[in-house]
Amino acid sequence: MRERTILVFGASGLIGRFVTDDLRARGFRVVGVARSLSPAQQMSALDIELPILTLDAAALARLLSQHAVDVVVNCLGVLQDGPGSDTNAVHREFVGRLVQAIGDSGRAIRLVHISIPGIAEADRTAFATTKREAERLIAASGIPYAILRPGFVVAPSAYGGSAMLRALAALPIDLPAAEMTTPFQSVAIEDVSATIAWLAARDIDDVAVKAVSWDLMVPEPVTMAGAVKHFRLAFGTDGWPRLAMPSFLLDLGAKIGDLACHLGWMPPMRSTAIAELRRGVQGDPSAWIAATGIVPKSLTETIGCHPAAVQDKWFARLFMAKALIVASLVVFWLVSGFIALFVSYRDAAGILIAHNFPPALVDPITIGTSLMDMSIGVLIAFRRTAAFGLVAGILASLGYMFGAAILTPDLWIEPLGALVKTGPAIVLMLVALLMLDNR
Repeated sequence: MRERTILVFGASGLIGRFVTDDLRARGFRVVGVARSLSPAQQMSALDIELPILTLDAAALARLLSQHAVDVVVNCLGVLQDGPGSDTNAVHREFVGRLVQAIGDSGRAIRLVHISIPGIAEADRTAFATTKREAERLIAASGIPYAILRPGFVVAPSAYGGSAMLRALAALPIDLPAAEMTTPFQSVAIEDVSATIAWLAARDIDDVAVKAVSWDLMVPEPVTMAGAVKHFRLAFGTDGWPRLAMPSFLLDLGAKIGDLACHLGWMPPMRSTAIAELRRGVQGDPSAWIAATGIVPKSLTETIGCHPAAVQDKWFARLFMAKALIVASLVVFWLVSGFIALFVSYRDAAGILIAHNFPPALVDPITIGTSLMDMSIGVLIAFRRTAAFGLVAGILASLGYMFGAAILTPDLWIEPLGALVKTGPAIVLMLVALLMLDNR
């Protein structure tokens, strides 16, 4: 039998990256396509960066023909509308072009589409409704397809919601009681990949799998609290006392997350994430299990296969702190510049006057440094410029420290120790710079 070629769209994501690597290990020729790949994700010459969402049906058809593709796995997905994220464009419009491209390619290709569990009647978010519309487009297309609806995916890596779950397990906090009792069915990412491999090995004319929709998850539902408990056992935090978060605080966190989204950040706590969490994760995996013979790994087995090492514990403990660190640095630079420019301008200028700076330079230096401080805060606030802002903040702080040592050394021993405190601020900016990566 000729070696099967699988093309994976979304090869930089949680599911897409694992599936790409795992299918290669199983002997398939896999082309991994993503809008952008980190250097660590470019594991093969067949890992390709393409502006996927701008490709029309003809370009997609050429891509499929060029690589002689037998199976397409679509792992593309975005949680919520925002700058650079359009649920309708990713979930519905792209899928419409993709099924047309498969039909126009002149090749016998099976589409494996990663969707979400649940029923259409319970869909309340653009994320869910557009995912369901994509399913209807695929079902009506006439091409061979398998729609896979994984439960909560547990993987060695952690992004978004899976990272937040680990953070809850590592910290002495709980979600509100209502959220902790929602139904929760998980699936090991190895079982998702095994299912795709099983489908890829089937003949395209096999009527038993020509058009299937399966829920991929463990049969036995637990609650969110039960799922978190498994991670707490792995982290060694199960016996800790915990404080339950009030519902209003969870909603406030989601609103702040929505705002951060408009600044280019991708926090896991957003309105859509909370709405989907409150719906729960549940389905019926019996058809999947019966067809493939795959026995889904339980949460105990899945987490037991990947026990928490020190890097896992550090990540989980620091995950929530990342937002706090970045926000505090934004406020620090904005407020310090604002105070010097508008609240205590005379005092700020008076420091230079007292140290015999030329009068013509006092106002330009005071105004310039204040505006610089505020600009650094703005740069850090936006994800695209955060790294530049943090580096600028570190250099500016070092400049203040060395400049003061030469020009105003007495400021080093002033009672409040403002310059001495600049050192820890530099360290915090360095920590933020080292934590910017999302995947």
